[in-house]
Amino acid sequence: MTRTKSRSSQRNSSFRLAILVLAIFALVSFASTFLTSTSRAQVVPESNGFRIGERLTYNVSVGRFANAAYGELYCVSRGRLGDKDAIELRSKFKTLDLASAVFLLDESRTTFASPSTGLPLHTTITQNSFGLPKETAQSFLAAPTPHADLLTMIYKLRQSGGTGSLTMQEGDKVYSVAFQPGAAEKQKTDAGEFETTLISVQSEYFTERGMSDVRVNLSADEAKLPVLIRFRVGKEAKEKNRGEVRAGLASIQTIEPEVVAEATPAPVRTPVPERTPRPTVTPTPYVINQPLAPELAFDLGERLEYKILSGGVQVATMRLSAKERNQFDGVDALLLEAMFSDARAGSPFAAGDFVRAYVNPETLAPRHLEMKFAGALRSLSGTVKFEQEGSAILINGKRVEAPVGTHSLLSLLYAARSFNLKPSRDLNNPINDTRVAVFWDSQPYIFTLRPSPAEVIMLDGKPVAGQLVTVSTKNSVLDQLNIKVWLGNDDSRIPLRFIVGAYQADLILATKAP
Repeated sequence: MTRTKSRSSQRNSSFRLAILVLAIFALVSFASTFLTSTSRAQVVPESNGFRIGERLTYNVSVGRFANAAYGELYCVSRGRLGDKDAIELRSKFKTLDLASAVFLLDESRTTFASPSTGLPLHTTITQNSFGLPKETAQSFLAAPTPHADLLTMIYKLRQSGGTGSLTMQEGDKVYSVAFQPGAAEKQKTDAGEFETTLISVQSEYFTERGMSDVRVNLSADEAKLPVLIRFRVGKEAKEKNRGEVRAGLASIQTIEPEVVAEATPAPVRTPVPERTPRPTVTPTPYVINQPLAPELAFDLGERLEYKILSGGVQVATMRLSAKERNQFDGVDALLLEAMFSDARAGSPFAAGDFVRAYVNPETLAPRHLEMKFAGALRSLSGTVKFEQEGSAILINGKRVEAPVGTHSLLSLLYAARSFNLKPSRDLNNPINDTRVAVFWDSQPYIFTLRPSPAEVIMLDGKPVAGQLVTVSTKNSVLDQLNIKVWLGNDDSRIPLRFIVGAYQADLILATKAP
C-alpha cells in the first residue's frame, strides 16, 4: 500500500508540473474577442512580436503518457482596453483521457498586454476543474507593472530570440527569468519539421516547483515559434524517458480577427458565484439553426454549386452546403455536406455520393464524418469519429492517435476560409504558411497551405479576383495530384476553383441563406 500511494503521488506531481510549463509556453480557446481589431494576422508596429490572429496548439506527453494534455495559445486581436491600446491573448490547458483520471485540470487565461511595452494591463485566470468556475483577476491599468506574466513572457522570449532576462510575477511573488541560446537543432513535431535554436530557460520559479533542465526550441525563421518545450521533474529526471514533460507544436493557424464597430468598455469585476447554485426547474430548450459566430466567413444555409470537369468536359456536379445546426449525439453541431450528382462518363463519383461532417459550430473541429461513395472512390466509404476535438480518431473500431484539432477535408475547406492566408513578402521565406493536421483515408497528415498573391482567374467566361492556395501533404499519392484551391478575395472567401489531379471544380452558383 505504501508503494502504491507513493507512485500515485509522483504521478500527481508530474501532472501538476506539466500545467506550469504549458501555461508558460502555449495554451487557448476559440472564444471571440471583445477588443476593437485594427490589425490582421501580422506583426504590427510597436507590437513586441505579437502576431495578431496567430493560434498555436500543442500536444503534451508526461513520462509514459503520450497524450496527457493539450494546450493552445491565441493572439486574438488589437484594440482598446479603457483608454489604453491593448492586445488580447487567450490560453487554455486541459488534461485528457487517463491523465484526467490521475489529475483533472481545465484552466484558461486572458491577458491584455500593452503593444509598446509587452507587459500585462489586465489578467484573468479561470479554473473549471472543480464544478463552479473559480476566477481570479488583476488589473494594472491604474498602476502599470514592470513585470511580465506567464503569457507575456512567451512573447518576450520570442521577441528576444531567446537572449536576455526579465522579471515575472506569478501571484504575489516576483521571479527573475534568464534566457540563454545554445546549439542549432532540427526538430520534427506534428506540425512539421523545423530548423530551431535551443534556448535554456532558468529561474527560481522552476526550481521551487521541482522542475529542471527547462528548454525551448525556437524556430530559426522570423516567426520564432516555440516548436518544442521540455523539462524534467522529480527524482526520476535522471532516468531516460522518465520524469520528462514534452510539449510539441501540433498546428499553426492564423485566423482573421473579428472587426467590432464599437469601442470596448473597461473590464468590470466578475460577480462572485453563489456557493450553492439554484436548481433550474426546466432546462432551457435547445433552439435549432441558431446563427453562426460572426468570426466565420460563411452563414448557415449557404449553398455552393460546382461543375466538375475532366479534360474540359463536365463529368459531375457537386454541391457544398452549411446545411443545418442541430444536436448530434446530444451535442450542438453544425452539419457540413458535399453532395454529388449528374455523374457522367469519366466521373470518379456516382449520383448520390456524399460526405457529411458534423463539426463544432464555433471552431469547426470535426466530431463525426460520414462518407458514401459507389464509384471509383468506394474504398473511402465509412464513418469516422473524432474524439477530444480531433486528438484521436476512431475508424472501423480502430483508435488512431492524432494531433489536437485534426480536421477532415470538408471541415478544413470551411475553416480555411477564416484563416489569414496572406502571402509572405519574401516568397523564399514563407513564414505565413499554415500547417494543419488533416485526416485522410486511415490516418492524419500535416497539410501545408501556402498562399500566393491575389490574381484574376476566368470563371465561366468572366474574370474573378481570387487567391491561389497550394496544398502539400507529404503523402506521395496526394502530392502527385498537385492540389490547388482558389479562394475569393472578398470577406466570404468562397472557394472558386479546385484542381485535384486531372479534375477541376468551378463555382457556378453561390446561394446564401434565405
